Amino acid sequence: MRLSPGALLYGCARLACPDQAAGSLVRDKGVVIGSRLIGQTFARPGYFHPRPSAAGSGYDGSASSGTNLGPTNPKLTQSIRDQAKTYRRDNGLNSDAAIPIDAVTSSGSGLDPYISPQNAALQIPRVARSRGLTEAAVRTLVSRHTEGRQLGFLGEPRVAVLELNLALDRAPRPRGP
Repeated sequence: MRLSPGALLYGCARLACPDQAAGSLVRDKGVVIGSRLIGQTFARPGYFHPRPSAAGSGYDGSASSGTNLGPTNPKLTQSIRDQAKTYRRDNGLNSDAAIPIDAVTSSGSGLDPYISPQNAALQIPRVARSRGLTEAAVRTLVSRHTEGRQLGFLGEPRVAVLELNLALDRAPRPRGP
């Protein structure tokens, strides 16, 4: 029996990085609900929103790509303006408030499962208000789901949106009067 190069590569990956080779699947009560490697849409106010996606109709792994619009393209400029206006409105920010770039641009793949800590910080008041939680409680959850630089020096700190939103769903609800 002869193994194809793809099968050999997959076998090696399963040995070296079993979780990643299997898709880094996230399960809730045994049911696959997402992947740590692929972002997904969260639009309700009680959830942290991911960065915009240019992949198909949003986080479509079969249509992975960025916008492919150059920096001088008017469509890109307008898209960023529209995203910024929506982000500021949704998060109760002033119309001239500075916002992180990952809040208004998609990643190169369009599938980024992370947001910056700055992006998450601006969403804390909205999420806390929507869920009836204190901002301090939500900030603690954000901190717990913030990952540092890979190997201590590669990339930037980032917040895993899916896992943070799942933690919010598991957080105790405040009791009413």
